[in-house]
Order: sequence, then C-alpha cells, then structure tokens
Amino acid sequence: MKVAVVKETGADERRVALVPSLVRELVGKHGLAVAVEAGAGSGSSYADEEFTEAGATVGDLASTLAGADVILKVAPPSLAEVGGLPDGAVLIAFLSPFENLETVKALADAGTTSFAMELIPRTTRAQRMDALSSQANLAGYKAVLLGADTLGRILPMFMTAAGTIRPGKVLVLGAGVAGLQAIATARRLGAKVEAFDVRPAVKEQVESLGASFLEAEDEVTAEGEGGYAKALSDEQHQKELELIAAHIHDADIVVTTARIPGRAAPELVTEDMLKSMRDGSVVVDMAASPAGGNCAASRPDETVVAHGVTVLGPTNLPSSLAHHSSQMYARNIATLLLEMVKQEGEDDATTPVLDLDFDNDILGPSCLTHGGDVRHEATRDRITAQGATHG
Repeated sequence: MKVAVVKETGADERRVALVPSLVRELVGKHGLAVAVEAGAGSGSSYADEEFTEAGATVGDLASTLAGADVILKVAPPSLAEVGGLPDGAVLIAFLSPFENLETVKALADAGTTSFAMELIPRTTRAQRMDALSSQANLAGYKAVLLGADTLGRILPMFMTAAGTIRPGKVLVLGAGVAGLQAIATARRLGAKVEAFDVRPAVKEQVESLGASFLEAEDEVTAEGEGGYAKALSDEQHQKELELIAAHIHDADIVVTTARIPGRAAPELVTEDMLKSMRDGSVVVDMAASPAGGNCAASRPDETVVAHGVTVLGPTNLPSSLAHHSSQMYARNIATLLLEMVKQEGEDDATTPVLDLDFDNDILGPSCLTHGGDVRHEATRDRITAQGATHG
C-alpha cells in the first residue's frame, strides 16, 4: 500500500502533511510504502534526506503520485491538482468544503474518495485526529505574539528605578481551543487578561488560566453541537456587543477567534468600538476572511489602521510555525490514515491494505466525497442551493 505526500503549492503554506518520525513509524511498524515529493518539507525545516533516512522514497511529483493508494496534503487542492490525482486514490487533507464548493464538485466528478480533516467528529476516540484543534492551539499562541510584537507597549508589569509600568490588558473574544491558548500565552507574557464566550461552560477553563470571564447581567449563551458556538438571536447579539463595548476601550490587544461552522463569522468589534480604543492598540482577528471577520475593519492577510488601532487579519497562523504545526498535523493525519488500514495474512506475513469502512464512527462522518457523490450532507445542500441560484 503506497502513501504519497505532495508538496504544498499555496504561496503562504509552509507545512507538510507527514514528518520523518511518522514516516518511520508508518514504514517500519505498519509496513506502508511512503513516497514524498522532493522539497515537500523544506518550508517546515524537514530535509529530503531526513525523509529518505526514515524509509520514504523521494522524487518528483509524477513518481510520487504514480500508483499511490492514498495522497496526504495539508491545504485544499487546486482544480489543477484535482485533475492530476491518480484514478481510485484516496485524498486526505483540509478541504474547507463550505468555502471550496467548486473543488468539492471536481473531486466528486473525478470519482475521488476524499476525507476532510475539518469533518473529524469531536469525540474522545477521535481526539488524536483532531487537526482543527491541534492547529488552533498553535494559532492562538502565535496570535498573541503577533499582537505583542505589533503593540508599541510592553505587557508585563515593570518595576524599575525609572518608575512602575502597569501590566498591559488583553481581551480575548472566543474561548475555544485557540482562545484558551491565547489566554494562556498572554498570561505567560504578564498581561492582565479578560475573555468572553457565548458558551458559559468555558468559564471555569478561562478562570483556571488566570483570566477574568466576562458575564452579562442577562444571559447571552449559544452552544451548538460538538461544543461549537452557534449563532445568537439579534437581541442576544446586541447584549453581547454591549458587554464587549464596556470592556474593550482600555484593552491594549484584542484577539478574536469566534467562528460559527457553516456561517460567516459574527462581527464582535464594531467601528464604534475601534473609535473607543486607545491609539496604538492592536486587534488580531483570527476569523478574518473575504466574507468578513469578527472586526469591522479587518481584511484577510492585511494590516489596516482604523481610528488609530492596528487591525491584523492573519488567515494561516499555523503555517508561520510550520515545523511544529507539521509535526502535530502529521500525527493527526497518520492516525486517521491507520483507521483505513488493515493487515491481511498471518504472523510476519501480513500485508497492509486499504479498507474503507464507512460504518466506522470516524471514517463515515469525515468522508466528503466517494463514488462520484458528495457524502457530506451540509456541503451537498450548499452545492444544490448554489446550482439553484445560478440556474
């Protein structure tokens, strides 16, 4: 059974889907053949020689893909890349199905069986495959460092002969995996931290990290399936904005992480809030996208100065920590891969073969396309709606 690891083609993508230590495990322990495209690990500081020493074959794209049973990627493939996939091969990657409907249709039309890392269920058994969480952890860490580096002030308290500098204030909006790591990082840097989330269940986690949890007098809660946030009613959203407005004016750094699966990110930092903040303050909008982010002024992958506040809209923070984000992603994707492998034969004569069991509680939900069809219901509905709109 051959597994192919291809080099990412996106200009801002430095990660690689497998690292040498996982190659060594897949080859040596599980008997898989692994082929890696030359240069695939260069952006994340993994040399071709390391892959070779781990047991992989390294070559050009054509030889890497030739005869591959499974192809591993990080970012969604381009339409051209979909066209170059071997017939019958399985693709595993982040596929961003809601944002890449054309790619999803192309995968289905090509008969490609694809598994989206975003669709891994949030269950105890699937934790080691949860790439969204592993990458969000790193993103939350980097968001605070980015904000601190941009800020023209320091975060920890300084007591010197020249006087005392009070600790900086950081406000984190959204206390999921990224938000909790942002809180922990800001606290390590010596900041005073406040956080808000529409899910009251995270209050204990926020406070355990040494931050204050913001609560409205009237309850503002919205927790959806799998622990994700869901959209608030208009009345609840207004109360949410009032609560944020009461605290944001003296924040040095604001980190926003709020996303709702399948919907545009909610606007949490309005123009009026930006006007209330001190000049030189920083907003790091981790939800920035072409469809809009958590901050009214954010633009994806741009730096905007609005009302004296610097607004950053990074869309791929894990790529800036490519060595360790690749290491974590590789563990996630390798664990998922092994769910698809069974050993045939007896004793030392076993041979690994691909075994796609769609009744499996992880493989079934994470399968995006198979047999010419879009299996993920929500994505299929969007494609149908898009066709009706265009028709």
